[in-house]
Amino acid sequence: AMVPLLASGYGNPSGAHRLAREANRVLDDARETMAAALGADPGEIVFTAGGTEADNLAITGVLNRQRSTGRPTAVPVCSAVEHHAVLEPVEHRGGAVLAVGADGIVDLDELATTLERLHAAGGVAVVSVMLANNETGIIQPIDRVVEVVRDRAPDALVHTDAVQALCWVDVAEATAGVDLISVSAHKFGGPKGVGALVVRDGLALDPLFKGGGQERERRGGTQNVAGIAAMAVAAAETVAERPTAVPRVSALRDRLADGIRSRVDGVVETGVTGTDRSTKTANLCHLCFEGIESEALLFLLEKEDIMASAASSCASGAMEPSHVLAAMGYDRDLAFGSLRLSLGYGTTEADIDAALAAVPAAVERLRQRGS
Repeated sequence: AMVPLLASGYGNPSGAHRLAREANRVLDDARETMAAALGADPGEIVFTAGGTEADNLAITGVLNRQRSTGRPTAVPVCSAVEHHAVLEPVEHRGGAVLAVGADGIVDLDELATTLERLHAAGGVAVVSVMLANNETGIIQPIDRVVEVVRDRAPDALVHTDAVQALCWVDVAEATAGVDLISVSAHKFGGPKGVGALVVRDGLALDPLFKGGGQERERRGGTQNVAGIAAMAVAAAETVAERPTAVPRVSALRDRLADGIRSRVDGVVETGVTGTDRSTKTANLCHLCFEGIESEALLFLLEKEDIMASAASSCASGAMEPSHVLAAMGYDRDLAFGSLRLSLGYGTTEADIDAALAAVPAAVERLRQRGS
């Protein structure tokens, strides 16, 4: 999808000549495809430069619009396990952060009481709870979140970061009652640096970028036509393949997680009771190992061609343990031994065999070294 556009589709979609009109038709087609994948109307799709921008536009754009149009004290609210692209804008604007339980699920009772308090004190602009966590894969009950928000703060909008979800969850169904939805192409096989935000019809927000009227004046700047076209193709194929991909990848993930747990002592699988992983996306195996540090484990695994991370890839290299694990109540020392193994549509049985050979051996080596 990208190559022909990169080679010859250089028209600016905002122009009036033939090449510009051709580029604009590409955007129109992509908008329809993304809308179908996300359960939206084409006019509700706003193209962005990725999930981080989509999240920031949802939080900051809504907040700025509401504060400038009669709700000057309205605040944003989010859960404590959000991606930093949501958490930091909420904290920066004086918002409230909600606790989660040991299972990683947002505390709905705290959500209700917090919304009542803030609604009475000055208003709630937007409530953001992610559909699936980018570190643990834990899926939030978004439909119940929407019910609480509509009941306790009816003027608030609901946003969900669905960046991690599209491959593994029917986003259109899961977010049917949500006002704003963020996705990022690279999470479902598209290129990096392109994403989208669903803004339900009739909702107003202020653009982050001034000086351009693109995307119905919701996001200024010339659109990345080739990237957007590729994102749409990836989304359509993802939705078509999801019914077969989810059970296949889930079975591989289960074999990986069960295999490591049976071979290694002192390992905790996050968000799992026994072996019930029904509240997690199919692709994530997230573990914490006693008595080791992630940095050393990742080094040994990379030497075996196992490419993993300790937490979010966006936070790799951070010296502090994951804020997600901290919010779930994990001991700091245990959180320092976290490992995120991500599977995808290309993962094979041979990949699982390689990981089952490498991970226990690496953990044992580090424990012997530290004893």
